[in-house]
Amino acid sequence: MNSSTQPATPHAPAAPVSSPSEARRLAEGLMDVMSALLGIIEQETELVRAGSVRDAMALEAKKCEASRQYMTAITQLKNNSDYLKTSTPELLTALHRHHDVFRAMLQVNLTVLATAHAVSEGIVRGVNGELQRRNLPQGYTAGGQRSAPAPRHATPLAVSRVL
Repeated sequence: MNSSTQPATPHAPAAPVSSPSEARRLAEGLMDVMSALLGIIEQETELVRAGSVRDAMALEAKKCEASRQYMTAITQLKNNSDYLKTSTPELLTALHRHHDVFRAMLQVNLTVLATAHAVSEGIVRGVNGELQRRNLPQGYTAGGQRSAPAPRHATPLAVSRVL
């Protein structure tokens, strides 16, 4: 955990939903939170695709806050799921559809982040391999084959994670 991340403070559970209007307000709140989080995630995805990782990292605080709000809204929804199933099933169906779209967009974001991670890891491994190849002594065996250098000759690669 880095220093900018604060542990979530426990909140008192919200009062149970007791009317269709309260259920609608709860559902609209969840949809608003999901839309806000999707906006941040889409912005992050576009920045990473464009190679602006530093700008994407600047969205971390907003993304963490929106994620916290999402978890709070989901918890409230779970706590009231029995009432929603019995009194407003169409609202629950709409929430499921909205959440399916939300999950699909998250999957796109995770794919972009995984690709960026794999590409950057490949670059670092390639640079390290080239540095090791240049730094290791070149030798040949008695049969004329190139000898494998001992691991003690390898020098570590230091990478600064600060962008």
